[in-house]
Amino acid sequence: MPVNPELVGRVFPPTAPYLVGREKVRDFARAVFADDPQHVDPAAAEALGYADVVAPPTFAMVIQDQTLQQLLAEPDSGIVLQNVLHAEQRFRYTRPIVAGDELTGTLSVTGIRAIGGNAMVTSEAEITDAAGAHVVTATSVLLVGEGEK
Repeated sequence: MPVNPELVGRVFPPTAPYLVGREKVRDFARAVFADDPQHVDPAAAEALGYADVVAPPTFAMVIQDQTLQQLLAEPDSGIVLQNVLHAEQRFRYTRPIVAGDELTGTLSVTGIRAIGGNAMVTSEAEITDAAGAHVVTATSVLLVGEGEK
């Protein structure tokens, strides 16, 4: 089944709140080789004006992944995980993610473009804090192949 073009404009329910933990930020920073002290040392982050350690910019993927799981679980999507390649990723921040933040993501599918027998599916996850303030918009482009015929 090809990717359902009716996905464009679909908005998924907000994800459950995700509490950003200090150790999760530290683990993520080590995994992506983000060695700036603000990512692991609360005192270094506080010296920069933050309440706790600051997550590396790509940490937003942790929350965005929850939103993308909703898209992949849609029975009418036409998207089969084994045929998906993550083709592009962008982030637009209002402020950094900091340990202690409680974040929620809301995904919307903003475009589908056919390329040969494949589809490029663009989605945006609006990630907000517990007060509902924008933190980051994470934009992903998934390349979805048709799979075996």
